[in-house]
Amino acid sequence: ATQLNAQFATCLSVRLNINTITMKLAAACTLAFAASANAFAPATSGNRATQLNAMKDDFVKVGAAALAGAAIFGATLPAQAITKSELNQLSYLQVKGTGLANRCSEVIGEDTITPKSGAKLAEMCIEPKAWAVEEEIGKAGKTEKKFVNSKVMTRQTYTLEGIEGSIKTDGGAITFVEEEGIDYAPTTVQLPGGERVPFLFTVKELVAKGNGPAFKPGFQMGGDFSVPSYRTGLFLDPKGRGGVTGYDMAVALPGLQSGEEGDADLFKENNKTFDVGQGRIEMEVNKVNADEGEIGGVFVASQPGDTDMGSKVPKKILTKGIFYAKVQ
Repeated sequence: ATQLNAQFATCLSVRLNINTITMKLAAACTLAFAASANAFAPATSGNRATQLNAMKDDFVKVGAAALAGAAIFGATLPAQAITKSELNQLSYLQVKGTGLANRCSEVIGEDTITPKSGAKLAEMCIEPKAWAVEEEIGKAGKTEKKFVNSKVMTRQTYTLEGIEGSIKTDGGAITFVEEEGIDYAPTTVQLPGGERVPFLFTVKELVAKGNGPAFKPGFQMGGDFSVPSYRTGLFLDPKGRGGVTGYDMAVALPGLQSGEEGDADLFKENNKTFDVGQGRIEMEVNKVNADEGEIGGVFVASQPGDTDMGSKVPKKILTKGIFYAKVQ
């Protein structure tokens, strides 16, 4: 009996110690998770450099485990807008999962930059903030076209980044010619009724003409750009039909595609095309930092949506957001 009582007391002591350690670990994890979430909470006051240092210190202490915990619980950490120099100080793990990689940097200042001969715009970032789709709305027996606000369904990969192009100053006005970069992003938005509209958000081959010889608050530039097809020729639809490969007809429906007039109903579905549309963008500069050579502002762009490789009439997409670029 004495031995049994001693063994029972030992087991009880071990179990209490385990429970105590478990509670301490849970408390530590809770504090770490709260610290990581507060690190990216929008601050109402205080020095920006102090906020950045505090954010970096929190990430060093918490590590990747807190981010993994946030993903498990479905939490989204709000990302605070920071400047390009501040963003360059962060490591990959500090940016991962915060949404900062999909956001354009902030520009502070209202200076003036007059580009020299041979200058170019580099590291341009174009971040959409709102989307609208043109729809025909019927009212009182009449139909009219209106832009309907829509919700983006694409994950945070819809921002254009690293765009570069030359700057020309012919005629005393700036002209920007886009040349390279991540200048397209497949995006899908959803209308209030549930319909989803895919489109290729892009500024390919943009030629934007400005209204002055220098970048300063109030400077405006705009122009047309090309909108390639949402899908390429190698894409195969559910019937195995494609632009440059696959079947040239719906094999399961031979009766509708035989004879002289049999192919008329499915002509657009069978004959895939790579449609290239045209869009337009208008940009206005509202922030300029001459020391860093940075400009920032807002934009409004309109472009056609997906045609499903020629079988559908494209919808008109209106996109609004912000942009950032560096004058080099």
